[in-house]
Amino acid sequence: MDEIDQLLQYFPQLSAEQISQFELLEPLYTDWNAKINVISRKDMDHFFVHHVLHSLGIAKVVNFPEGTKILDIGTGGGFPGIPLAILFPECQFHLVDSIGKKIQVVKDVVKQLKLKNVEAQQARAESLNRKYHFVVSRAVTQMEKFLPWVKGKFRKEDVMDIPNGILYLKGGDVDSEMEDLNLTYVCYHLEDYFKEAFFETKKVIYIPYQGRR
Repeated sequence: MDEIDQLLQYFPQLSAEQISQFELLEPLYTDWNAKINVISRKDMDHFFVHHVLHSLGIAKVVNFPEGTKILDIGTGGGFPGIPLAILFPECQFHLVDSIGKKIQVVKDVVKQLKLKNVEAQQARAESLNRKYHFVVSRAVTQMEKFLPWVKGKFRKEDVMDIPNGILYLKGGDVDSEMEDLNLTYVCYHLEDYFKEAFFETKKVIYIPYQGRR
């Protein structure tokens, strides 16, 4: 099964334009990786599952409605933000990372894919003043350190049945870390949605932003 067939197995509703954009991802990152080590060389061998499908795990948990504003903190080379932006073209994505060369890559990929719904910025999350419906991230740090970065970043009006909040891609033992913080959260196991062995330990943590705006 090739990668696009694999993708369509999980997301059969993709348009021809979206399929074309997903097809371009690996060659674009392979080219950039030859210049800048954005993704570990070893991980490039599993680029599609480890980066594209993993990012889209958030879309198995939440279906962002049109107009949703989403912040991706510590996006690195553009994950999970770019795959999610392809999947949700009617939503607005703000991808930030403190490392300039990574944002350079993100900006080029966004340009090559002609994504009109993505803004990439070199910045520290805590310096941002805008507000969003959701914050996404892929295990950039321990949750205890991550929470202060998103303080005051959430919009008051919810866009879905669930409250605005954090959607965090994480592996390993989540419960012990989360319980120490005494937070309300929901843990979604990605092995329930994807059959690849990689997802056996991968999870999406949803933390509603419970009025602490």
